[in-house]
Amino acid sequence: MTPFTMLTGVAAPLDRSNVDTDAIIPKQFLRKIERTGFGKHLFHEWRFTDYEGTKENPDFILNKEPFRRAPILLARDNFGCGSSREHAPWALYDHGFRCIIAPSFADIFYNNCIKNGILLVTLKSDEVDELFAVSAFGASGLIAVDLEKQVVNAAGKKFHFKIDAFNKECLLKGLDQIGWSLQFAGKIDEYEAALAAQKPWVI
Repeated sequence: MTPFTMLTGVAAPLDRSNVDTDAIIPKQFLRKIERTGFGKHLFHEWRFTDYEGTKENPDFILNKEPFRRAPILLARDNFGCGSSREHAPWALYDHGFRCIIAPSFADIFYNNCIKNGILLVTLKSDEVDELFAVSAFGASGLIAVDLEKQVVNAAGKKFHFKIDAFNKECLLKGLDQIGWSLQFAGKIDEYEAALAAQKPWVI
């Protein structure tokens, strides 16, 4: 994964609560096991007016400039609810989102995003309201997210957020849980060699 340290950009305001994973990536597109190629299907039923995905819905926020390739997504309560499909963060990441800010997230979705390199920032509802107001300025409404300091900067204000220390370290280093374990490959090899010498019947 790409390390996440600081991100500055416009934020696409998705002003909807209880956005479930089927809305993020509809079930008919869950036919691959690779992590890439799902971005074109992100929010398919909202982004397009036809099944094939060739006719854009001009009213949907991701079809408007400057939000087409915004790296930050603003959302409302309970974002990522519904089924636990990991394709949802795959689609968000493949589209270009690296950070999602909302008052609350579904637990499984939160963990899946962290494991796939997307920072989820939980702020109070009134703080998210302020960021929605900033996003209304379009290209000039920049938002900066500093993971090291755990702060969101926008319009001269700072919004502090909490994150588990382990998740923070993994994001800063660009590691998933397997990658984290592989940091200690040498020590693991030493332990297994010692175990084989002491208890050869175990190996």
